[in-house]
Amino acid sequence: MAKPGLDGHDRGAKIIARALRDGGFEVIYTGLHQTPEMIAETVLQEDADAVGLSILSGAHMTLFPEVMRLLKERGAQDVVVFGGGIIPDDDATKLKTIGVKQVFTPGATTEDIIKWVRENVSPRQ
Repeated sequence: MAKPGLDGHDRGAKIIARALRDGGFEVIYTGLHQTPEMIAETVLQEDADAVGLSILSGAHMTLFPEVMRLLKERGAQDVVVFGGGIIPDDDATKLKTIGVKQVFTPGATTEDIIKWVRENVSPRQ
């Protein structure tokens, strides 16, 4: 789980990280104010199968694509990227066209997110 950009609100990310951990997943939470470069580097260092990005600041159309670009550039394009936050439906659709697998918005339950991760994330080769 990562909080890219200058967004200082991480309660939701912490709730999702804890729910995923309680659901049996190994979770690394990178903390606040992560750059796309820091996130991509963490994904590589930790050999992550997925990365969840949480953004409430409105910078999702800049930060998500940059994380996607850096993962591809570093040979980790098979990492499942999903996200959540205050993201309009039109933007969520655009993010999915660049490879973001799912976007969860307010109202998504932790159970729904855990189920989605179980069904859509498998160990990378």
